[in-house]
Amino acid sequence: MGSISRRHALGAAGAAGALSLTGVWAPPALAQATTATTGTGKLQSWKLATSRRTGIHDLAPASDGGVWFTAQASGHLGWIDPKTGRTELIALGAGSSPHGVIQGPDKAAWVTDSGQNAIVQVSWPARAVRSFPLPEGTPYTNLNTCAFDGDGDLWFTGQSGYVGKVAVKTGQVSVRSSPKGRGPYGICATPAGDVWWCSLAGSFVARVDRRTGESTVVEPPTPNQGARRVWSDRRGRIWVSEWNSGNLSVHDPVATTTASRWRTWKLPGNEPRAYAVYVDERDVVWVSEWANNTTVSFDPRTEKFERYPMPRDSANVRQILGRPGEVWLPESGTEHVSVIYTS
Repeated sequence: MGSISRRHALGAAGAAGALSLTGVWAPPALAQATTATTGTGKLQSWKLATSRRTGIHDLAPASDGGVWFTAQASGHLGWIDPKTGRTELIALGAGSSPHGVIQGPDKAAWVTDSGQNAIVQVSWPARAVRSFPLPEGTPYTNLNTCAFDGDGDLWFTGQSGYVGKVAVKTGQVSVRSSPKGRGPYGICATPAGDVWWCSLAGSFVARVDRRTGESTVVEPPTPNQGARRVWSDRRGRIWVSEWNSGNLSVHDPVATTTASRWRTWKLPGNEPRAYAVYVDERDVVWVSEWANNTTVSFDPRTEKFERYPMPRDSANVRQILGRPGEVWLPESGTEHVSVIYTS
């Protein structure tokens, strides 16, 4: 395990701010905010105020009211303050190329860093960077996303064909080859603390045995659908964004009949492509749809979709997360962070 002090992390952030010749820290830049009405909600956006492209990929609401994002192209954890638009970048280490980020039970940011083949923790607000490298000899895993289980341990996916865990109390990292090889991508935890992941290349979802680390494959009804991301609702049902098919599907692990174990809906629009999926506090499902440059909400009670057109071309939202009343969207194609206010 390695660590980087707050001073070194901020000093390496480059576009987020700079040290003057006298050693005084210059404040990070301010992002430009714009607002628009889309669907039934108000959308607000911030253009990232950085002097270089960040390659924003995923984001997560931070513990202080801000929002973290992974800067895949520059090797940073980003942070933006929605109240002021202030943007900051924290360097994660040499060769960093972060993909996923979530908030942990410790209020820190936890990052899957494919460039370093490591899980990285950034404490908050101290901004201390700690690395949890994968075990020596582990091949390049192409780390993707992560989720905390009910015991407070972190599970992660590697698209090269791996699923692993960080035992947070001890710092021990373990990795297993995934069933059916390459493809593990999205991952989530249910309210009961169980962990599910999906395979983009394998077109299935899987449940993790938290004791053994083994995964049990569950096949969706649509073949070759390209399960990209997963998210749980409050009932523990697993919602799946199907990239190849353009479907939104849901799996109910406790359903008693075959017909009720899976349900599937085609997203609206011409030849849709479903990338990210997220379920908010009301159990409304949100999907980023690339072919028509929209974000889509789905109410399971009415089985109705609502479309939220993105205000910029090729927004390319790769992931969605939120907090009550807010649905956050990282626009990888435009270097913006956006939010849809739902209340």
